[in-house]
Amino acid sequence: MRHVPEAAADAVSPGGATQPQQIQVGLSTASVYPQNAEAAFRYAAELGYDGIELMVWAEPASQSIATVQAYSRKYGVPVLALHAPCLLISQRVWGSDPIAKLERSVHTAEALGARTVVVHPPFRWQRRYAAGFAAQVAELEEAGSVIVAVENMFPMRADTLFGRGERGVRRLERRGGPGPALTAFSPSYDPTDTGFRHYTLDLSHTATAGADPLALAARMGDGLAHLHLADGRGAAHDEHLVPGEGSQPCVEVCATLVGNGFSGQAVAEINTQNARTTHDRAAMLHRTLAFARQHLNGLAPASAPAPTGADRAWPGPPV
Repeated sequence: MRHVPEAAADAVSPGGATQPQQIQVGLSTASVYPQNAEAAFRYAAELGYDGIELMVWAEPASQSIATVQAYSRKYGVPVLALHAPCLLISQRVWGSDPIAKLERSVHTAEALGARTVVVHPPFRWQRRYAAGFAAQVAELEEAGSVIVAVENMFPMRADTLFGRGERGVRRLERRGGPGPALTAFSPSYDPTDTGFRHYTLDLSHTATAGADPLALAARMGDGLAHLHLADGRGAAHDEHLVPGEGSQPCVEVCATLVGNGFSGQAVAEINTQNARTTHDRAAMLHRTLAFARQHLNGLAPASAPAPTGADRAWPGPPV
């Protein structure tokens, strides 16, 4: 078991001098798919992450407060944040009413001791939810201590039809930018168009949207409370690469946050589905953590441990 200090506290050196608290770096349970939530807790403990962002989706364990609490105790890893079940693939998780699901997400975060709930802007067809979304977010934050950080998303691009992966990236480079696009979110995939108290900045989503993450971070300002640390090359689909392996200015974004006194959390949200073994997956997660420690905490990269991971996969939906 290991003790993780509270994010809001400052560290005190032996000489009595107060030093800024290091930015906490968490691991999203989505980053270990197709392995399960328990595997994420095990990887986090073995690799040295500060905590977990729990993605609530169809895996039954992710929906159970008692089960997640048991994982947290077993591995000595706290839940830092909770991602509300607002993906297309989780539209029926916790029922079909997105208003009730957001409220339940906040109450679940409170029960787990999590500081933040990450939520996407409403889909265009969720008209009642969209109409009252900004007011509900504000009311939930006023009623409790949990931050509701609205995440930047991306439009559906026409060039998705022309190929994924390297083929799509090469086409993008030849054309000089993303093609025609249509947003599925209301009123926009950019939450700063509406204006919220707190935001999540996702660096894979900025790549897919063809957006400048530094400019978006500036628009979010002091409201930027949560970072999804990943990368992308600008492909038409959401890549969630290891930071530093795409085209996003991940180093510059981290430097900007540190320079601005960022007091939120950074969470590794990468896609490891193509990892052939648990050790390959662990290596990707270690590279992401080492990047975060270097560029957010000013620490030299440590050598990777040899984690066992978890051999049992959960046959659920992809990231």
